[in-house]
Amino acid sequence: MPDKVRLGILSTADIGRNRVIPALRHCRNLEVAAVASRSLEKAQAFAKEMDIPKAYGSYDELLADPNVDAIYNPLPNSLHAEWSIKCAEAGKPCLCEKPLASNAAEAQTMVDAFAKRNLLFAEAFMYRFHPQTQHVKQLVESGAIGDLREIQSSFSFVIADENDIRLSKPLAGGALMDIGCYCVNVMRFMTGEEPDDVKAIARVGAPGVDEAMSGVLSFPSGVLGHFDCSFRLQFTHTYELRGTKGRIQVEQAFVVPPDRDNVIACWRGSGYEEIRIPPANSYTLMAEDFADALLNSRPPKFPPQDAVRNMQALDKLYASAGMR
Repeated sequence: MPDKVRLGILSTADIGRNRVIPALRHCRNLEVAAVASRSLEKAQAFAKEMDIPKAYGSYDELLADPNVDAIYNPLPNSLHAEWSIKCAEAGKPCLCEKPLASNAAEAQTMVDAFAKRNLLFAEAFMYRFHPQTQHVKQLVESGAIGDLREIQSSFSFVIADENDIRLSKPLAGGALMDIGCYCVNVMRFMTGEEPDDVKAIARVGAPGVDEAMSGVLSFPSGVLGHFDCSFRLQFTHTYELRGTKGRIQVEQAFVVPPDRDNVIACWRGSGYEEIRIPPANSYTLMAEDFADALLNSRPPKFPPQDAVRNMQALDKLYASAGMR
């Protein structure tokens, strides 16, 4: 393998154009080598726009390219399993967008497919790599707010197009799948535990998917987490950690601007502190960890089994809301 991982991208999804590919250009150990679409014309136009060397008119052609070392899979949720498993069968390590699959059983099948072949596999939950998230985790573990007791998280935005794939039931859309998964993930990350009970209420729209959901999760340590997510509310992405001696509030939590400082608000007893975190690009850091793991034959920072556990929590929330 060369000094840099040569990455192939499945599909010309907007997340690649708007967020991921611009971030990948700054990676020290990875470069975008090829892109594939079901339309060669579309792939070629995308490749020209994004300055990608190769374009393929089918996903299978990309997987067969010996000069592509690994794959980034940003396909719709319902296609994550099929094409990630095809990556494994083709011998290609894969970085797959969140949420990993349509459900936990499907996610486990994916993880097993890569483990069987001893191939690198990781979920693209980028916010976890930002120094802000890591710093908050360190504050909690250091006892800065005493014993953690409650976590609150919100993620919402107003969806612009009623034909958006995130409103498609066959494509495994829904507010919990698209953005609520962050709220659940940050609770699991900050507690280091899996929820032992969940309750949820969903507002289901005409397409048959959850346009909004509110939920409560309890954890073995006694921590309670409550969240809300929606496709019909003003853009917000935040979480707050409350402890016996203080609290931490993160206002720009998940889609962290890469070009300016971010601020963590921290109350310790009667004292208040604003902690500034220097600019960083979550997507760049995530991709560099993936590439470093591949180049050095080590596991990714976050094991793929963690993605299965996150899906298990989502499955339980959907079941509580009467949707599975």
